[in-house]
Amino acid sequence: MTANMKNIRHLYARAGFSLRFEDLDTLGKLSVKEAVAAVFRASENSDPTAIIAGNINYKDFLLANEGTKKMFLQEQRQQEKALNIDWVNKMSSTDAQLREKMTLFWHNHFACRTQNAWYAQQLNNIQRSNALGNFKTLLMEVSKTPAMLQFLNNQQNQKNHPNENFARELMELFTIGRGNYTEQDVKESARAFTGWSFKKDGSFAARPLQHDVGQKTFLGKTGNFAGEDIIDMLLAKKETALFICKKLYRYLVNDVPNNAHIGTMADIFYNGNYEIKPLLQYIFTADWFYTDNNMGNLIKAPVEFIVGLNRQFYITYQNPDVVLQFERALGQVLFNPPNVAGWPGGKNWIDSSSLMYRLKIPSTVLNGGVIEFSGKVDPEDEAFIATTRKQKEAVTTKIQAQADWAKFMNSIPRGTGKAAIAQTLLTAPLSTGITDIINKTTDIKALAIELVSTPEYQLC
Repeated sequence: MTANMKNIRHLYARAGFSLRFEDLDTLGKLSVKEAVAAVFRASENSDPTAIIAGNINYKDFLLANEGTKKMFLQEQRQQEKALNIDWVNKMSSTDAQLREKMTLFWHNHFACRTQNAWYAQQLNNIQRSNALGNFKTLLMEVSKTPAMLQFLNNQQNQKNHPNENFARELMELFTIGRGNYTEQDVKESARAFTGWSFKKDGSFAARPLQHDVGQKTFLGKTGNFAGEDIIDMLLAKKETALFICKKLYRYLVNDVPNNAHIGTMADIFYNGNYEIKPLLQYIFTADWFYTDNNMGNLIKAPVEFIVGLNRQFYITYQNPDVVLQFERALGQVLFNPPNVAGWPGGKNWIDSSSLMYRLKIPSTVLNGGVIEFSGKVDPEDEAFIATTRKQKEAVTTKIQAQADWAKFMNSIPRGTGKAAIAQTLLTAPLSTGITDIINKTTDIKALAIELVSTPEYQLC
């Protein structure tokens, strides 16, 4: 693999979910700069998710009898599953890899849980449409969604009875980060967000009778501030640009922060009025992005792992709910982060249990086999496996998946050697163990399965 192709492979591992063999002929003719432009061009348009047609009327649910409530809960569950699977399918098939990769980043940055799949879909589409746009616009729109207002209790934030939850997380997790504000700033900020609410149709509502119109002192400034003013003042602090850029660096470059690189990123982000696209263009064209110490060093998030496998082998699932079992077993169920801080990522993705599944899932899926999950079958839906540590009962599940081996094999350029195949499937350097696999395996299909069943395939 040429040095240029090695860099392009790295670009697609970070700006997307994987490089496929079918891309090699086209991308091999491009410079890195041209490949970066192609990545952005493919993600110019946003394709909103519309799998959930409308909102469940929860007022009717609360008034319903037990039988009707059960039907509501079943419908709610089906919507949650459908939304999750639809996004995995989108990530697995779209050419707009960068937009979906950044939507996944914002999904974790603005971590949110809601039992209302329609609200979750709305939030997801806001993150997708603004994924490469302007952070202020994204932040403002996310802050006004029913999903986030409900999750962080701003529905209960009223004058004379302020609720500080949203105001606190806005600063601690979404903008300037811990240590850059005081408890008094939290209290004053909460007053500014009083009355922020939403209507039944999911649209934002500012309720003036519930809003505190008194003077507020926030970050050293005093005025009759509203929520929008607080957001503007947070963005005026360069600490916000640094906070976001550090998270992006760890997501796209390296778990170990480089303060000089992050500082330059923050300058570009802050001076560019928080435009996301120029920041990403800087990262993907920086010489340091392509140094060896920044390649093959990040552990794939479970969803990245699943999606990358789907993309590279053109996998379809006769039983799509199996994907949800994978997410549960590996510790990342979309739309269900562990808390408002999101998934911690990095080495936290790997423990003895999840690593076992990560190594076993590729060969099982690619061979249409059976996998054993350490969990109980959900009595309402046998496709869901609750893989909590409290449950030890083993459950055997047939994967019911099909890789398009003909398409995979035909996509490998003629004359590609086994080492080059390994270098395309793996972003980490070829170790002695990988070289041994290459030397002893003559069948290309068997080689591919062995390679994606290695620890090295867990890295990007």
